[in-house]
Amino acid sequence: MGIFKLNLLLKLQRQRQRRRRQIQARNGSVLIHPRDKINAPACQNNTHSWSGQAKCSDPTLPEDISCHIHSLMSMRDAARVACVSRAFARSWRCLPNLDFSEESLGINRSTCKKDEKLGDLTSKIDWILKNHSGIGIKKLIIQVGSVYSRDSCHLAHLDSWLQCAVKPGIEELIVNLSSMNAKYNFPCELLSSGTGDSLRYIYLASCNFHPTVRIGCLKSLTRLQLCMVNITENELRCLLSISLGLERLELRHCSTLKCLKVPCLQRLSYLDVMTCTGLQVIESKAPNLSSIRFEGDLYVQLSLGEPLQIKQLYRLCNDAAFYARTELPSSMPNLERLIIHSDTEMVNTPMVPSKFYHLKYLSIALGGQTYDYLSLVSFFDASPFLETFILNALRERTERATIFGDPSGLRMMPEHRHDKLKCVKIINFSSVKTLVELTCHIVESATALECLTLDTTSGSPRCSVNRLGKCFLMRRETLMEAHRALKAVQTYIELKVPSKVELNVLEPCSRCHALDL
Repeated sequence: MGIFKLNLLLKLQRQRQRRRRQIQARNGSVLIHPRDKINAPACQNNTHSWSGQAKCSDPTLPEDISCHIHSLMSMRDAARVACVSRAFARSWRCLPNLDFSEESLGINRSTCKKDEKLGDLTSKIDWILKNHSGIGIKKLIIQVGSVYSRDSCHLAHLDSWLQCAVKPGIEELIVNLSSMNAKYNFPCELLSSGTGDSLRYIYLASCNFHPTVRIGCLKSLTRLQLCMVNITENELRCLLSISLGLERLELRHCSTLKCLKVPCLQRLSYLDVMTCTGLQVIESKAPNLSSIRFEGDLYVQLSLGEPLQIKQLYRLCNDAAFYARTELPSSMPNLERLIIHSDTEMVNTPMVPSKFYHLKYLSIALGGQTYDYLSLVSFFDASPFLETFILNALRERTERATIFGDPSGLRMMPEHRHDKLKCVKIINFSSVKTLVELTCHIVESATALECLTLDTTSGSPRCSVNRLGKCFLMRRETLMEAHRALKAVQTYIELKVPSKVELNVLEPCSRCHALDL
């Protein structure tokens, strides 16, 4: 909440109070003493704060409301308003959300040298914690990895900040030390003696984390995120065993893990394991696990206690489409949402009799120099209730043969009908013949189709919504292929689209890429 919004809120509060008193006076329900009339300006009785700024007399807001308003502000706005308001100066000592990052503390990354940024950041955090009562902290964010090094003095600063702020009652703890290469040992003893009882969310990045049974029970913890954290499988198992209310477990780039064993956590519904390169086994006994996101080779052993409960799956690996079509209908038959990503698909998707009877959403991103996109029809046949299909045809480093260079006719599969498919989007649409064949098949066989979007770009945000004000760079070869794709749409697809279907063809931005053609 900015200063302008705060001033507007306080102004409205004063107007409501004035209007209420006037109405009461007209109705004779209250006598207004002359001293209660609000004729003086809001800042009539000014004092001066420690910063030298004028401090206005505060509106009559209840303390709990002013504290709540203060908690909604950014750190910079909260500090500014505390300098001009007695009420907010008092609530500053009990500010519940502490965000210690370069951005929130107003440190200029581009103009300051590293030593200057380091000194500025350290002094500001020390001052804030010195003037804070240490009571009522609900959320703590420490994100200092870009300026802090592995020196012992810097590590000591981190220890002292955590000891000051991590107290009983804290609910969210975020510590991101992205450039310290996991040289900081997170003090697990801070979570003992009841301090961890109230924690609902823990995010740790680039540190060592070695929890033991001595930290007690994290009975309120619902979400745990570890990124580039050194932790052993036994330590993680110990941590999970005391987090009985955990609902989301997310592990990223934790290369020291070789085996992940999830105990019988009744509330765990979401598991995210990405780029844990040393991982060989994943075992879960969580009975209500319903959503999985996993990036890893097919040789990783995946053992789920209740696979029938899995409703959503995101799988990233080579030959993901082949794996999904041949293995998942039997191992996860109740999937409703499937997202697969394969940078290299060496084998075409086969036609097999197994079915996805509950699948309604399918998103596929794949590439492969020889992959036949028309073979994806196998997924349509296997999913009789599929409603949404998204395909990202990843660009190849070497160009594939376009439809304009192949004189043979388009293949057709008229015996395959898809009665439920309503929305189709193809990103990186090109003039590759098998991709044009797939699109023509969808148009002709999806009888319930409502919307077809063909995006000849990578699908990145355009200049109209991009905060940079310009589209992402496209190579000249990519631009030339995009224009061939537009020609393919006009030649082979556009005339086949029924009038009831909304056809959207997205081409490169003429303003950002006009000079590149």
